[in-house]
Amino acid sequence: MSKTNKHRPKKRTLKNSFIQQIINVFAHHPHTTYNYKQLSRVLGIGDKSSRQLVHDMMLKLEKDNVIEQVQKGKFRLQENHIEDFVKTKVIEGQVDLKKTGKAYVITDELKEDVFIAANNTYHALNGDTVKVRLFPKRGNHKIEGQIIEIVERKKLQYVGVIEISKKFAFMIPDKESMPYDFFIPLDSINNAQNGDKVLVTFVDWPEHSRNPFGKVIKVLGKPGDNNVEMLSIVADNDFPLSFPKQVEEEAKHIENKIFPKDIAKRKDYRDVFTCTIDPADAKDFDDAISLQKLENGHWEVGVHIADVTHYVTPGSALDKEAYERGTSIYLVDRTIPMLPEQLSNLVCSLRPNEEKLTFSAIFELDENAKVHKEWIGRTVIKSDRRYAYEEVQAMIDGEDGDYKTELLKLHQLSSKLREERFKKGSINFKSEEIRFDLDENGKPLSAHVKVQKEANWLIEDFMLLANKKVAEYVGMKKTGKDHKAKTFVYRIHDVPNQEKLQQFSEMVNKLGYHISLSSRKSFVYSMNRLLDDIAGKGEEKLIETVSVRTMAKAVYSTHNIGHYGLSFKYYTHFTSPIRRYPDMMVHRLLQRYMDGKPSVDEGEYEEYCEHVSEMERKSSQAERESVKYKQMEYMLDKVGKVFEGSISGVSKWGLFVEITEVKSEGLVSLQSIADDYYYLDEDNYRIVGRSFGNEYRLGDSVKVKVKQVNLMKRQMDLEIVKENTKKS
Repeated sequence: MSKTNKHRPKKRTLKNSFIQQIINVFAHHPHTTYNYKQLSRVLGIGDKSSRQLVHDMMLKLEKDNVIEQVQKGKFRLQENHIEDFVKTKVIEGQVDLKKTGKAYVITDELKEDVFIAANNTYHALNGDTVKVRLFPKRGNHKIEGQIIEIVERKKLQYVGVIEISKKFAFMIPDKESMPYDFFIPLDSINNAQNGDKVLVTFVDWPEHSRNPFGKVIKVLGKPGDNNVEMLSIVADNDFPLSFPKQVEEEAKHIENKIFPKDIAKRKDYRDVFTCTIDPADAKDFDDAISLQKLENGHWEVGVHIADVTHYVTPGSALDKEAYERGTSIYLVDRTIPMLPEQLSNLVCSLRPNEEKLTFSAIFELDENAKVHKEWIGRTVIKSDRRYAYEEVQAMIDGEDGDYKTELLKLHQLSSKLREERFKKGSINFKSEEIRFDLDENGKPLSAHVKVQKEANWLIEDFMLLANKKVAEYVGMKKTGKDHKAKTFVYRIHDVPNQEKLQQFSEMVNKLGYHISLSSRKSFVYSMNRLLDDIAGKGEEKLIETVSVRTMAKAVYSTHNIGHYGLSFKYYTHFTSPIRRYPDMMVHRLLQRYMDGKPSVDEGEYEEYCEHVSEMERKSSQAERESVKYKQMEYMLDKVGKVFEGSISGVSKWGLFVEITEVKSEGLVSLQSIADDYYYLDEDNYRIVGRSFGNEYRLGDSVKVKVKQVNLMKRQMDLEIVKENTKKS
């Protein structure tokens, strides 16, 4: 090159422009591989000569070390050039994988979720923690990105049905959040038979494989069998199916007996009236209540909690297993306990007429349930009577029964506590439970809605009082040079997201109700009034569901921010150590601080809190899945029958209808409503007929016929059988 043209700028040729277009495609998708045909398609090139030019340019870019060939004929941007061409941010978040294979990454760094196309998921699975490279923002389009690294696999075990062929097998997972089948080599099927339901563990996902590889670690049995399906739900939510031998052995050696040395340092409540009130089928009794009148006319109420940590010592096999599980699981037909039955149903359970060791919160109350004195410490009790909720409710309603006078006094005091709590801003969320009557094989014979009444509230009010006072005992006691409270495990509930609150307010307004957002006090007042107003109406379930989703989720944390829903500045879980590991942590910390010992490490305990919060979430998911399965099983032989229901949701696919009798939900597809062509009016929660203006709106009562029930998918198809439309 001569000196005269050495510094002359290069002419922008068509070829240079073409190369830049190719580089731009790779830059926007830096971890995607393309062959020349795929790249031509992206560039909108169809003729043979231009496609050949693309091929030649790709070879030139490879020679210039801009792109690299990772598979025969397939190229991607070289790693060391990513930063040169892609001026975008890398964030970390959790994957929300859809059944189509596309995903969203949820992150605290951005206000909205990041969309990930199916070809950019980098073999990430639902719940994984990943790193995402964001694509350059395009106008008002949603934020998009590409997963470039899997930081942590959230889930390694999956349940599904195995299909075995001559050379290999595939496992088709039960959950829609796992849209990929597992490839299983024949030497890894663990004697499974074709069609068995199995538990598979993730082994690997080779870069160029379309499916993850796995191996069968347990054969559960044949699909449709009640025991197999319940165990499948437990395993698929990452809970073990049995206790390790060492744990069972430790439990066996714990005697159901109290020794004099155990009583010596405890307050003795064995001669004070004490009882337990639980569901009729309960076997693990965590909590008992005592009552006695004091000489000054006040009432002493004792909240006595099973002293589980007296028996389960830190570092033992029992303790490690309880921590890993985090909680017991209450399925429709069984309990999967956190602790072996020797402890949960015998040694620790506060059974009637047996002396038991307890950790107690004792309160002196006046007739208005105002607390004058309180004491927290270890006790010994002897329960006089075990009640089911129904027995106590019958006495509250006027029937006679054992210790009726004492129970009615407890009811009166609890009502005062509840009244004061709502005055101070507690939100009165209501909950419904579906209960099934099952035959000996676990098949549902009938279903009914279990409604909470005063007997349930009686126990709840005193448990809330104990949890609150225990949290205050530690949290309000400032110690040390920095005047900071000692590290503790709190049950926290954050303030709701304002944007979600606004959306909720707009929704209820369209349904004819009102929520005030001017202050917390006015919000709580209007919220409680709303929950009363919608009781028994078609829109009740939707509003209650959305209202709960609008609220933040309650979790465990060492960082106390109070409990918004209860309007408590300090709150913890102290009252259920047989079934919740956080309560065991609270018992240990409480005793530690009563003994004058220093604070525990906050960072360490925050990690514990995150784990038990996650296990609580999984337990709730398992419980919901077991109910959904039984609802669908109950409806299996109801195909062709007509039921009363109400519209619980509207979508572009059709109407979701909840059958009143069993609270099970099914879909009425738009195509099945043959009297008109219906379109979705999303803003007003309805579908409207184009020709005649008929409408179906959220909350409307309808009659539906059961068309089909898919038990494995927990889905039900319905059709409307009666004219229920009205003019808009």
